[in-house]
Amino acid sequence: MSGYERKNTTANSITITKRKRNSISEQSENVYEKSNRKESITLKPHRSFTPGFSQRDCKPVRHSKSSLRRRRRTKEKISSSVEREWVFSANNFENLADKLVLVSYNLLGVDNASNHMDLYYNVPRKHLEWSRRKHLICKEISRYNASILCLQEVDRFDDLDVLLKNRGFRGVHKSRTGEASDGCAIFWKENLFELLDHQHIEFDKFGMRNNVAQLCVLEMNCEEDPKSKLRVRSSDPRRLVVGNIHVLFNPKRGDIKLGQVRLFLEKAYKLSQEWGNIPVAIAGDLNSTPQSAIYDFIASADLDTQLHDRRQISGQTEVEPKERSFRNHYAFSASASISGSLLNEWSQEELQLATGGQETTHVQHQLKLNSAYSGVPVSVFVSCSRLVDASKRVEICLTGKLSS
Repeated sequence: MSGYERKNTTANSITITKRKRNSISEQSENVYEKSNRKESITLKPHRSFTPGFSQRDCKPVRHSKSSLRRRRRTKEKISSSVEREWVFSANNFENLADKLVLVSYNLLGVDNASNHMDLYYNVPRKHLEWSRRKHLICKEISRYNASILCLQEVDRFDDLDVLLKNRGFRGVHKSRTGEASDGCAIFWKENLFELLDHQHIEFDKFGMRNNVAQLCVLEMNCEEDPKSKLRVRSSDPRRLVVGNIHVLFNPKRGDIKLGQVRLFLEKAYKLSQEWGNIPVAIAGDLNSTPQSAIYDFIASADLDTQLHDRRQISGQTEVEPKERSFRNHYAFSASASISGSLLNEWSQEELQLATGGQETTHVQHQLKLNSAYSGVPVSVFVSCSRLVDASKRVEICLTGKLSS
């Protein structure tokens, strides 16, 4: 422990650092600023002393080069231990019988990051190196104590599969079609679930670009009898459909984005019916904001396309390369969208992609979904979303707890 107070182990140093940070008002700071604020990390020098003498009378110990290297590594470790600030739903889920944590996470594909370095101009290149980042991703995921993982932009599945197997997960992967190398992956805790079915959707087969989606049927493993301590098969199998999707990014192609979501929900409902009308949990990167028309369609099961401009239907923010500022384009209401009749004109081809029919302007689905953002302030909304089927009394909160 040369170079540190004897009472401070590495673990304690982390705890102390966190406590000091929490004592400072951080309302105006974001996570990125806190994780890069070097002056917040305080490591006190160890002063060698002899009984009978005060520490003030002793000179600091000189550090060797190896000690300084260890010190730098410890600082990096402490700096990287900053936790996210979580905001929870105000809804009460304490009385739910069965709970699990479902995590949806866009990893940022390795190739996507390297091919678009202009988007990460202020990020040190070492932080984008996969050899380092894959371990940080798994470490981050481990903090959530997840039961099910829905990951997007996965282009190094084999690496993740090895790392997550060591953490008790098993998973399946589906790559995007076309030239892109990334895709979607669903992982589940092997001791909790058994995979009964896995299906995927290639949207290019329906004329809707190279994005993909996954659908898995998972069954909860047999329960443990508290008396005999033996695992016994439940007479009523508990199963659910888990869906994972990465929707097209292009904000102007709202027809394709809406069509992908529509088809995804149709397939999820059909699979649920095939397995006995079982619950459905939907996750993914929707490339849409929670206030958008697309998100409203998922939650309400109905949308009139003629009330919205297809170029604003996802409510996404557009990046202006020169200023690198963000401008919101929310489709808040029909009155805002109808302001210009030309904006709401959809071609016959666009309607066909969005609605799946030739003579309708409405998009509908048969699932009854509750938003994971229910009870969460609008100010903390993000574009990645998790919803669940409530028709079978299934509820989910922002942390992903689910019960049926």
